[in-house]
Amino acid sequence: MKICQLACGDELHRYKKSLVLTFSGPRKVLSTGLNNGGCRTDLAAVFNNDGNPGPGMQFAMRADTYQEHLDVVARDDLGLDPDMCTGFCTAASMDNVSIQTMTHEDFSVTAVVTGGIENNGCRIGDPASYTEKPGTINILLHIDADLSDGVLVKALASCAEAKTAAIQELMAASRASNGLATGSGTDGIIAVCNPTSGRTLTDAGHHSKLGEYIGRTVMKAVKEALFLQTGLNPRSQHDVLRRMDRFGVTADALWDAYKKKGELPRYAFEDRSDRLKTMDNLVTCTSLYAHLLDQIGWGLLTPGEAWQVGRQLLEMAGMPRSDDGEIPEDSAAAVPWMTERFMEGLLHLLG
Repeated sequence: MKICQLACGDELHRYKKSLVLTFSGPRKVLSTGLNNGGCRTDLAAVFNNDGNPGPGMQFAMRADTYQEHLDVVARDDLGLDPDMCTGFCTAASMDNVSIQTMTHEDFSVTAVVTGGIENNGCRIGDPASYTEKPGTINILLHIDADLSDGVLVKALASCAEAKTAAIQELMAASRASNGLATGSGTDGIIAVCNPTSGRTLTDAGHHSKLGEYIGRTVMKAVKEALFLQTGLNPRSQHDVLRRMDRFGVTADALWDAYKKKGELPRYAFEDRSDRLKTMDNLVTCTSLYAHLLDQIGWGLLTPGEAWQVGRQLLEMAGMPRSDDGEIPEDSAAAVPWMTERFMEGLLHLLG
């Protein structure tokens, strides 16, 4: 099914659990895909494939390598010449795609995004855990203008920065550390420009209109795609446990600590927790407390400085003031120490 036609005649189709962007003329493509990746001028299409076999089922490659798997998908499922296309796989549904377009005078920018980072969110520099698995946030960026190779690379860099900005504004958690995510472990970007457009653009950075439109379309599309796929949005993030789970403050951790001395059965405990965790004042204080922990890790605040304000935040949230001694001077030890104080206060509120 054709779901979108761009002004230059390129068409976006959805079939066989895939999105396929076909070109109506010569295009310059910069792809992070393993099949025909890099900068190419001889491709006829790009694609994004949903490789998720179904709930509870493991992704299985249909060839010995991921690159060969992509070739099989292109040839056998999508009817494309594997030598004339580039693409990637994801665990996200193609039905949850977000398509955002902006036009400025004689050029346009379109971002086509699928994604979800609930289970695969990472912060750049996190400890590696390398496995071959489908990508998570995949972006097809189409620019209806002529760009040099260098400007196309800059456009891809601006696209990646916009993705990270969108994730940061949602305060999505890394699943490999206690940091905020900057992407998923296996993101992909394909940037396409039109050398036949008659309009040449020479910059894709922050000061250019092209850079602005890349940022605005990609950020909007990433946020909408994450919402459509997993429900991630500002409302879902208005939750104490969502703000603190990256530090180990989870529903299971709270229950394990509570049941040692509490009297409620788990279902009653969960009911009470569900009512508490979205209370406005508690979420606000928790958000500020989490940012103090981040700044300890980044070296922007000393543990003593952070705890001086953190203790006030716990009091503002109705948690008892802790008298468990001095905060550790070492930053690596201070973060779990302050997290433990938060857990104690939250358990007090839960009764």
